[in-house]
Amino acid sequence: MELIKGTPKVIYLQLSVWASAVLLIFFSMLPMDGMTKALIYTLVNSVVYALIIYGNILFLYTEFYVRGKWLTYIILVIVFISGAGILRGYITIVAYNHFLHDAPRPVNFGVLISYIPAAILVFVLSLIFRVAIAYFTLKQHADEMLVQKSTAELNLLKSQVQPHFLFNTLNNIYYEAYKESPRTAVLVEKLSGIMHYFVDESPKDLVPITTEVQFLENYISLEKIRLRYEIEINFKRDVDADLQIPPMLLMTFIENIFKHGIDKSSTYNRIDVSLYQQNGYLYFKTINTIFDLGESKVHNGFGIENLRKRLCMLYSSDFDMYVERGEKSFTAYLKIPLP
Repeated sequence: MELIKGTPKVIYLQLSVWASAVLLIFFSMLPMDGMTKALIYTLVNSVVYALIIYGNILFLYTEFYVRGKWLTYIILVIVFISGAGILRGYITIVAYNHFLHDAPRPVNFGVLISYIPAAILVFVLSLIFRVAIAYFTLKQHADEMLVQKSTAELNLLKSQVQPHFLFNTLNNIYYEAYKESPRTAVLVEKLSGIMHYFVDESPKDLVPITTEVQFLENYISLEKIRLRYEIEINFKRDVDADLQIPPMLLMTFIENIFKHGIDKSSTYNRIDVSLYQQNGYLYFKTINTIFDLGESKVHNGFGIENLRKRLCMLYSSDFDMYVERGEKSFTAYLKIPLP
């Protein structure tokens, strides 16, 4: 039904074609047959032609030909064309006899069969009609995509102005803070690194593993300043520096630890993080101590579920991920194939 429910331009195109066809039929018959006969023939022919064209392209073609039922399609087309031709002949003759009484025409099978060739021609035209409509629909979609692409590129350029302005501001703050408080300057630098990652790296399909690790370390450093007491973090990694992975795959585990696995009132918080590659796979594992934070905060949340959906899109079933609660620790594990 998409040919009828298409975009306004496609609908207008079909209406224009039909209006032209109706006028062509009417005025071509008007000089020889007169007003009444021309109106009857135009009405009957237009309705039957529309039945043949849309019956084929909206039902027979989509339900049988497209689905590979070619033999069924051919048989139904033969029956459909024959029936439409005979129907057109019958309605034409009956209408002619009813409205024009001067010379009634007989209704017999031989006369009705003579209308089938015209139905075959209209059926062939229906195929051409469908191709033409599909072409204009595709062309309009392509034009719309070009407009959307241009708009997106313009919005991207606009969006990049503010982040880069902010980066420059952060750099200025860094130099000023370095004079008075080197520790604050380091934190500003890490914040700038995180923002650079979000703007420049996260839209990419793949990023260097070193960039991903640096992003995690910057995030951990900024999270640590919110805590009253120091936390023990052991980050072990054994990966090739030139390895690349999709961005933001490792962030969810670390983020969940600081959201749900840290007791800000405790003097002892421990996080163990390991990242290594082996036999064509990358392994990432986090372990953090458990506190009485409630069941809802240590089980799968939206972050884990969204990560699982993304992994399914990236790797289908060729990955392994689980989260597990033990007596004194909470473990998150991820295994993904290397590109």
